[in-house]
Amino acid sequence: MSKQTKLTKAARGRDCQVRLPGICCGDSETVVLAHYRMAGICGTSIKPPDLIGAWACRTCHDEIDRKTRIMDHETARLYHLEGMVRTIDTLAREGLINA
Repeated sequence: MSKQTKLTKAARGRDCQVRLPGICCGDSETVVLAHYRMAGICGTSIKPPDLIGAWACRTCHDEIDRKTRIMDHETARLYHLEGMVRTIDTLAREGLINA
């Protein structure tokens, strides 16, 4: 298990910010920081920095990690990216990160 950081701990009990239509369970008890994977910032078994992630519920996280494949990959990535923007905005407004 990886080390819990200030940003991964901040996800606990939050609302899902990915919000995949027809998929999001909305269960804040399952929300975790879901890292956004992109060439150049991560690799095999290497996660991106915690700032590059969105708060996601269990069902949204499964879909963006492709454990389920209910929607197409590009749509899931777009929702994940939008969730990351909402997550970063909240963290900045709460003073957990400096903008």
